[in-house]
Amino acid sequence: MNRFDLTVIGGGVGGLVTASGASQFGAKVALVEKEKLGGDCLHYGCVPTKSLVRTAKVISLMRKASDFGLNPVNVDIEFKKLMDHMRSVQKKIGKHDDPERFEKMGVQLFFGKGSFIDTHTFEVNEKKIKSRKFLIATGSRPITLPIPGLDKVDFLNNIKILALNKLPESLLVIGAGPIGVEFAQVFSRFGSKVTIIEKEGQILPREDKELADILEDILKKEGIEIVTCVDIKKVDQSKNKKIIEAECTGIKKRFEADELLVAIGRAPNIEDLNLDKIGVETTRRGIVVDETMRTTVPNIWACGDVTGMFPFTHMAEYEAGLVVANALFPLIKRKMDKRVVPWTTFTDPELARVGLIEDEAKKQLDDIKIYKYHFKDHDRAVIDGETEGLIKLVCDKKG
Repeated sequence: MNRFDLTVIGGGVGGLVTASGASQFGAKVALVEKEKLGGDCLHYGCVPTKSLVRTAKVISLMRKASDFGLNPVNVDIEFKKLMDHMRSVQKKIGKHDDPERFEKMGVQLFFGKGSFIDTHTFEVNEKKIKSRKFLIATGSRPITLPIPGLDKVDFLNNIKILALNKLPESLLVIGAGPIGVEFAQVFSRFGSKVTIIEKEGQILPREDKELADILEDILKKEGIEIVTCVDIKKVDQSKNKKIIEAECTGIKKRFEADELLVAIGRAPNIEDLNLDKIGVETTRRGIVVDETMRTTVPNIWACGDVTGMFPFTHMAEYEAGLVVANALFPLIKRKMDKRVVPWTTFTDPELARVGLIEDEAKKQLDDIKIYKYHFKDHDRAVIDGETEGLIKLVCDKKG
């Protein structure tokens, strides 16, 4: 029987930060991972997508060479080379998540699927792990929508699209959230004809509408077709074409492309853990935690995407710090501060915020003041040739 002070379930950012932090404080730590260390960030999220975003930015700058007094540049793109570069970046960064590195810290690794037997016992590959305390950091995964016909179509999600080695001539994107708009701009700059379809009345529905509308105009100028207020009725596949039948404000629409990216909705990875059996409360969004990241079972914590709160790597890291403090030093009781979460969509230009947006502030305060500063009035923005967009400050009535 293996006995530990803390057992971490999930080898993504939240789990790895907790495991390394706890072991450095002298705790005996076990880390259970289903497949490979690194989680979504390394394999399907931040690292590969931001590599593609950077490459797309370079392509855009090369095409604008004449704007900077240079002779026009013919940009010759080989899609497979772009993807191979992305994978080489993953490989370099992946060294930080090498199992040997964590074993040297004193963390004992267990690979395979597992589940709770009771609140102090976790079983993986028929090995029972006894632990005083646990952290669940199993992350989330993309889910499909209940759209008629979608289950019969060979569509892409944020994982499958990273495995492509041939650039699609045309790409339909369902969902104008961060994943959808980032991939849309990247593939448009690579040379695909891209159409974004969004159910809500704006792209990035959780963002400030004024800023989202500015970004929408920028994306449209780059050649991306964006259609909002779309109600999808049916998805079909005819030979190599993906077809969407929809209604847009009462008018029937038909969209067609070589590839279809579904970029909407995530689900927590909790179904195999036996959480209901041991009393850990969950919802459709994820594991319920208090402001110290503790679940409804006193010796079990959760952090990262599996809680359904903030699907960001930097938040998983921040929450992991709270777990280390609260699990190992229970008298401290560090609490999460949600007021100043940095939030960025990595389009070009990026749409970033921290704190309340205008609509949220109006709901919480009787009187607010809005201050705006347009980039076209900023010297550095003019020098860089990036004058679209603005800074928006949302303040209370005292400013």
